[in-house]
Amino acid sequence: VQLQASGGGQVQAGGSLRLSCAASGLTFSRHSMGWFRLAPGKKREFLSSTTWSGDFTLYADSVKGRFTASRDNAKNEAYLQMDNLKPEDAAIYYCAARSGGVNKAGYEYWGQGTLVTVSS
Repeated sequence: VQLQASGGGQVQAGGSLRLSCAASGLTFSRHSMGWFRLAPGKKREFLSSTTWSGDFTLYADSVKGRFTASRDNAKNEAYLQMDNLKPEDAAIYYCAARSGGVNKAGYEYWGQGTLVTVSS
């Protein structure tokens, strides 16, 4: 199984980025997809979890209303649209997959991460 996250970069505060996660080696449409981030000196933070069908997403309060998770099962890809970015959003962002329903934990597969930096 491989999860390849991409789309990170540097953006000014208030700007937007769209992260992508390309999946292979698993039945993508049978896995819930999650996004997490890890900032220096902090614990890994749950951001979102989307059902296999894409009809429901659970969000962390810290990103609700600013971030939108989605997926395209035909392309085996998941996305995280990040708007109104803040300096505190700077982190390495990871996608992950789990065979059960939406959840903040219990992910079996992880991508390698993509770096997001936000300048004030």
